[in-house]
Amino acid sequence: MGMSITLKEYLQDCDIDFDEIEHPYQATSMSTANSARIDGDELAKGVLLRDERGYVMAVLPSSHMIDLFKISQKFDRNFDFASENELEALFDDCDPGAVPPIGSAYGMKVMWDDSLQGKPDIYFEGGDHRTVVHISGDDFSRLMATANHARFSHHV
Repeated sequence: MGMSITLKEYLQDCDIDFDEIEHPYQATSMSTANSARIDGDELAKGVLLRDERGYVMAVLPSSHMIDLFKISQKFDRNFDFASENELEALFDDCDPGAVPPIGSAYGMKVMWDDSLQGKPDIYFEGGDHRTVVHISGDDFSRLMATANHARFSHHV
């Protein structure tokens, strides 16, 4: 399948330089990081959350686990995890489980974890289980400039 068309067009529209890195099929973000020889702290993953106000993409390193209570508390909301069916409907040009963490490409609000701040390079799933996208940390910061952020995850 390759990189999602929605994501590719969004990055191009935002004038973000990116590289696509092919790797063998992997089902989880940490196995993707290992397969592509990327530090799990630099591989961002997106977790789709929902509440009565709608959907939010939480972005955190693949080496971390989201703390649902903490993110709900930090942003004064009552989040729950979205279902696989909701993910497939919202990200129809992505393989299940390979959702890019750039929620703004899909018109979605984004909240990102402070542990991604200041990284020189950021990597993330491109929409399938065989493509990782690489951008600079500065470009990641530009993409996240209008998103809320806080510390809401912990290292696993």
